[in-house]
Amino acid sequence: MNLNPVILAIPMYFTLMAIELVYEAITRKHTYRLNDAVTNISTGTLQQFTNTFLHILNIGIYTLIFEQFAFFHLEPNAWSFLVLFILYDFCYYWEHRVAHEVSLFWGGHIVHHQSEDFNLSVALRQSSTSIIWGFVFFLPLALIGFSPIQLALVGGFNLLYQFWIHTEHINKMGWLEAVLNTPSHHRVHHGRNPKYIDKNYAGVFIIWDRMFGTFQAEEERPTYGITVALNSWNPVYANFSHYTYLFEMVRQAKSMKDVFKILFKGPGYLPDYLEPLVKARKRKLQDPKYNVQHHFSGINRYVLVQFVVALGIIAYFFFMQPQFELSTKLLYGAWIVGTTLLFGFLFEYRGKWLVALEWVRLAAMPIGLNGLQRAGAELPNFISIALLVFAVLSMVTFFFVFNKSTNLTQQLTHV
Repeated sequence: MNLNPVILAIPMYFTLMAIELVYEAITRKHTYRLNDAVTNISTGTLQQFTNTFLHILNIGIYTLIFEQFAFFHLEPNAWSFLVLFILYDFCYYWEHRVAHEVSLFWGGHIVHHQSEDFNLSVALRQSSTSIIWGFVFFLPLALIGFSPIQLALVGGFNLLYQFWIHTEHINKMGWLEAVLNTPSHHRVHHGRNPKYIDKNYAGVFIIWDRMFGTFQAEEERPTYGITVALNSWNPVYANFSHYTYLFEMVRQAKSMKDVFKILFKGPGYLPDYLEPLVKARKRKLQDPKYNVQHHFSGINRYVLVQFVVALGIIAYFFFMQPQFELSTKLLYGAWIVGTTLLFGFLFEYRGKWLVALEWVRLAAMPIGLNGLQRAGAELPNFISIALLVFAVLSMVTFFFVFNKSTNLTQQLTHV
């Protein structure tokens, strides 16, 4: 079983999101949209999947430095854990700050800021490429002598802390605001208001921002998102949108000096001759949130049911993936990527082959479960039967829901 504290906390994440949704139903203060929340969780799913491979590289390099070059080998105990917790957050501050202030690295962090809402699901919206640029900032901890196991535990707890601060429903918290990162401070960090941009980088301790001049208190409630909107519910595109933008700008740069500046100056930098290409894409604070309106709500209800079932299948993968062979991980991963893509396509209502693709995705569920059982996975037979029945019923349901929605859309288009 996967003992990563972030994976083990999955039930807690969804319990807290459920509590937040119940609270919103009572207070009628709504911060969730189905399409946005599903996309948030889908990007987090992709990040956890890619980390099953990239994390090996990350931990491998850290372990090599720890074993070959560490000045000390510190004894794991309560005191070393506390010291590491503080030092890790210090390193996180600089990794996070550089991710905002260097355009190439911003490509590995922008995903977390794309949502135009602010709720607990946004905490799960993570990039699949951030680990490539960020792990180097934590290597000094290996030189000091903190073991890879200590690093993994502390990193997991640091990330767990940052989950609860993604909410609109907790206001300022008195004296804690002076020391800790709080929902108020983190709302500022996610704001695209000019005075809020590139502020409050801390993970746990807001003292780093106060020390290094990047602190901004919350005044008016922020407008969330990025200055050039993603305008998509596609979680794969969300991960590569900034890199495609950089490629477009680099391709049109007139010198290697300009290429270097485009990649390594701030995300907002462009040579004067390229500014007109993106000026029209910049957003105003009063611009409406991105949305795609369906004329038939059956599509959204269908996606919601499929999403809940998919979460159970995906959670099983994350808990059990250390026991899977590489081929199983890759096949499972292909289904995970395809599922998140299809949900995005359904929300955007695009693609002539949606019915066929969705049927392939549904058929893969009972077939894949049967393959896991043949490979030795101990799963009750009734789960196989239930999943098969669910897949068949879903195929029939989706065929009628999609066609009804398509016909209604065509009728309204020609009115």
